[in-house]
Amino acid sequence: MEKMRLDKGDWLVVCDGRKALILENLGDEMFPNLHTREVHEQPNPSTSAQGSDAPGRLHGAVGGARSSVEQTDWHDEAERAFLRSLAGRLDAAVSAGETAALTMVASPRALGMIRADYSDVLRKALQGEVSKDLVKLPVYEIEKQLLASGAAK
Repeated sequence: MEKMRLDKGDWLVVCDGRKALILENLGDEMFPNLHTREVHEQPNPSTSAQGSDAPGRLHGAVGGARSSVEQTDWHDEAERAFLRSLAGRLDAAVSAGETAALTMVASPRALGMIRADYSDVLRKALQGEVSKDLVKLPVYEIEKQLLASGAAK
């Protein structure tokens, strides 16, 4: 894994599809000291709890053929909306000068979803990405995991 810099004042964003931790490094590159700056959470029940409609049916133009339409995955849609709003918040923070650099740590699925919502400003500030699901861990454990894996210098 390529080592990435986490200088003083840089943000480490740890997220999945329903929770995000924005951590700020108050230490330095050699000895990071991560502190929670913001926590964003979104309750996201299962698709069956969010939508109760049965899948739709389409009738063919010719003959009596019918086919079903795939049911909307409301859980997936809620995750995408959450990550879109997180990307917007990060873009606003970089644009306002709250941080000049950040690193994303997210589950592979969430990382794939949020990349589509990176603005040009956010892409320039992005120091790196770590494809790990660490959002459920306490901050000291996240720090320890990243140092042990070599993700941070």
